[in-house]
Amino acid sequence: MNRAVMLRIAACGILGLGAALLIAALLLSTYTASKIKRIPLNVDASLVSDGTGTALDPASLLGERFIIDRDVPLVSQQQVTVESPANADVVTLQVGTTVRRTDQQQDNGLLLAMVDTVTLNRETALAVSDDTHPGGSVQKPRSIEDTKPPTNIALPHEGLSYRFPFNTEKKTYPYFDAIAQRAFDANYEGEEDVNGLTTYRFTQNVGYDADGKLVDPIKYASLYDNDEDGVVTARASLWGLEGDPEEPITMTRYYAAQRTFWVDPDSGTIVKAEEHANHYYARDELRPEMELADYTVTSTEETVESQVAAARDERDRIGLWSRVLPITFTAAGLVALVGGALLGSFSLRAESALIDPGSDGEGGFFAGLGGRRAEDTGPMPAAEAETEKLPAQRPDLHPDPGPPDRR
Repeated sequence: MNRAVMLRIAACGILGLGAALLIAALLLSTYTASKIKRIPLNVDASLVSDGTGTALDPASLLGERFIIDRDVPLVSQQQVTVESPANADVVTLQVGTTVRRTDQQQDNGLLLAMVDTVTLNRETALAVSDDTHPGGSVQKPRSIEDTKPPTNIALPHEGLSYRFPFNTEKKTYPYFDAIAQRAFDANYEGEEDVNGLTTYRFTQNVGYDADGKLVDPIKYASLYDNDEDGVVTARASLWGLEGDPEEPITMTRYYAAQRTFWVDPDSGTIVKAEEHANHYYARDELRPEMELADYTVTSTEETVESQVAAARDERDRIGLWSRVLPITFTAAGLVALVGGALLGSFSLRAESALIDPGSDGEGGFFAGLGGRRAEDTGPMPAAEAETEKLPAQRPDLHPDPGPPDRR
């Protein structure tokens, strides 16, 4: 195999590599990038918020009067894990939420608790729900002594839950409230920096107007069969009302909330949240008479840091597959194509020079590799002096003796 053929083979290989790199770059920037922008299947987060508020003293439920304490320290915690079904298309998040008074020990300070489960489309972050697949459920409350497995109550979800979509836009999204059991608008309000991360700020009002005025509270949807915590009848003295202390007074539980979300627009991760929630009993929905829990909590700094780190990891992963690798492969592919084309041209000239050494201009292809032409180079230095070559006579090995001597 001569040198020209070897060069041609190498050129074809480099051209093929360049084409493959360009195709890979195209696939990474289109098909692959869309496939990686999906909610991870390994979500496992503990989100903690703290603050203060007005809350019922749970111990007073067994006393002579319900006692409401002001400015008590509260902590809200969400434990987010992945459950089945979770596959290439959907992910199921199970979120256990509790609100506790931190000034009381263990379950004595527990004000609210629920376990919400929702199945989301991994690409759009919207709940997957229809007539045959509700796409979500809530866990029926159990007593501490209950050892039976938990029972789930089907709860159709709609809109977003616990996160926003990849490439979050500056618009209004429906965001599901598991307590109200329906979605409410989360409105874009502007951009804000959170620990060095540019986020979109969204606000949601449930039962409040934009000014924080109670306008349309939600009747609490009890998870008990007999609605025992949704509608409560007790003596007037227990409610702290004037008049006949023994008169039975029935009150209904209502709920309203205001939320602010700070969202990483690239990954849809909620990196920070603030919530004002109001659970109260009243005979008139717009005139609260006894607060069960009226509080405002904000994500702790530790939670914000962990969520920002998670968002940055998602950003890096997306950036690697959708920008860094496609750009790198495109550049490498173009270089390979140019290099292959040049090497191919080089191999053709080499082959032409081998077939016809004089066909390649002055000196042919091999002129640049040390070949010399007599008409271009002139005489060698040793031949510059003119010399004359004398003919040499061969010795006569059989001399003619000539005629005999007659003397």
